[in-house]
Amino acid sequence: MLLSERLAENVRACFTGIWIQSHEHDEALLEMSRLCHSEDWRLFSWDIDRGLQGTELAEGRDTSLLDPLAAIHCLSSQADPDHPTLLVLKNFHCFINSPEIIQALTQQINLGKQARTFIVILSSLVQIPTELEKLFVCLEHELPGRDQLLEIARSIATETGELPEGPELQCVLDAASGLTRYEAEGAFSFSLVRHGRIEASVVLELKSQTLLKSGLLSLHQGSESFAGLGGLESLKAFCLRALRPRSQDAPVIRPRGVLLLGVPGTGKSAFAKALGKETGRPTLTLDVGALMASLLGQTEERTRRALRIVDAIQPAVLFIDEVEKGLSGSASSGQSDSGVSTRMLGTLLGWLNDHTSDVFVVCTANDISKLPPEFVRAERFDALFFLDLPGDDQKQAIWRLYRELFGLTSDQRLPDDRHWTGSEIRACCRLAALLEVPLIKAAENVVPVAVTAAESVARLRRWASRRCLSAEQPGVFSNDERSGSRSRRNLSRDPHRN
Repeated sequence: MLLSERLAENVRACFTGIWIQSHEHDEALLEMSRLCHSEDWRLFSWDIDRGLQGTELAEGRDTSLLDPLAAIHCLSSQADPDHPTLLVLKNFHCFINSPEIIQALTQQINLGKQARTFIVILSSLVQIPTELEKLFVCLEHELPGRDQLLEIARSIATETGELPEGPELQCVLDAASGLTRYEAEGAFSFSLVRHGRIEASVVLELKSQTLLKSGLLSLHQGSESFAGLGGLESLKAFCLRALRPRSQDAPVIRPRGVLLLGVPGTGKSAFAKALGKETGRPTLTLDVGALMASLLGQTEERTRRALRIVDAIQPAVLFIDEVEKGLSGSASSGQSDSGVSTRMLGTLLGWLNDHTSDVFVVCTANDISKLPPEFVRAERFDALFFLDLPGDDQKQAIWRLYRELFGLTSDQRLPDDRHWTGSEIRACCRLAALLEVPLIKAAENVVPVAVTAAESVARLRRWASRRCLSAEQPGVFSNDERSGSRSRRNLSRDPHRN
């Protein structure tokens, strides 16, 4: 529903205090102006720079009313008993905590019931003092949808060949989702200047800057792909099938995401980053720790704002790395941080369960015991996968990938890689290239995490057995079966090892 439609409903219902959250004040004011013109309502606006403005004023504006308190008092004199009168106060959250302002707003909102006058506060954030909370209704000025973005693109790309068609145009609109109208216009214009046409890559580049300014999310734009990941065949197949294009995309059957549990270095983060590239979706990275703030209520607001941005950028992949570190304090939150972690967890859990946006969530964890049990229950995620140490076949694929990446010859002998992860194989290849030594020599500088943290790895395997899906092969992960097959595979050796 458009902002003008929701505003009209509230005016007709005689809600005389209305708070509109918007990052595009001019666009919101334009919608309200069109509504008032069509309904024959009176409209005034005020800001600290230009004072009171309105078509009924003699010169279009009154700069003598720069004082915010005077602007509120003037509404009664501009009232018309035959027509509703709206006063839009822009960025008024900067003044609303003053006792004089609070008292004036209280009186004016109550008087507006009989005078048919309406106070409309237009602000980029909602900060309503406790004394006024019951007097205001809150509306949100939504970001532009795909139809509006397409209209903006067509207004900018007016020459033949400047606007792509078909699937490429859909990629452009996907890339622009979540931008304001002003930001979308800038991104499309910048792409025309750089390439002579609108391209999704340029729009994503500018979107990453927008997310960086928010400080809540970052946009990953790497070159990772499934071809650069050895193994994890079952996990890859599951996610690709879940994210396949659908002719009828009903919200109730949209995929939710996966929780990846595993030994550090087994490719959890690399998989999450590569998934977006494989499916043509932007990968958003959410740092749970960055949501924490010092002021009361600010953490919860930052969490809700981050999730609203994620919903607006759909379709997307949301990557939350090492989620247990950000949520592990929720159990003792009441004693340690006044319940902030618990409330943040509740907001995140509610969104995971109820969101209808086309966002596929990939969470990674190294220690499942630190996660609250409600986080891993059914319908939060589509599946819980366990990423164990790679088997011999997977290791051979990983060795080939990194020997080629770091320019190492394929005839080198491979070191004893028992208990090695993919990260340790990469480290060995990188050190061999850096130090210009054979792989056998470089391996002397690598100590696998399965040795340094053997107890933790064993405990993690025991927990995952019969509880998680295997990332390597279809079915449930079994620690006993994995150990048995590993001992048999270790009898087989690459011919270059000897």
